[in-house]
Amino acid sequence: MVDSTQARPVGAADVLADGVETAVFEGREVRKGTVAAFVANARALERAVEGSPESRRLEEQLRRAVPDLRSIGVLEVFAPRTPRLAAVIDGGERARDR
Repeated sequence: MVDSTQARPVGAADVLADGVETAVFEGREVRKGTVAAFVANARALERAVEGSPESRRLEEQLRRAVPDLRSIGVLEVFAPRTPRLAAVIDGGERARDR
């Protein structure tokens, strides 16, 4: 596991060694590929018709990823570029706080 307070650069293998599928961040086990899946789903959401079944499935998948992204620190250093994605992330945050 990587100490986020360190001053040296961190490579992907420092976070998740070859052959390892998950890592624990702030007590959450996060699967390899979580960030890439979130990005793919966020891009697909922007192409989906708002309110469509596809859009709702994408929104749910994105909301489920929010706690993992929060534990990794992604949402501390990156902000959504669209109001639609921001609303989905906000919905995931509210669900976490319940």
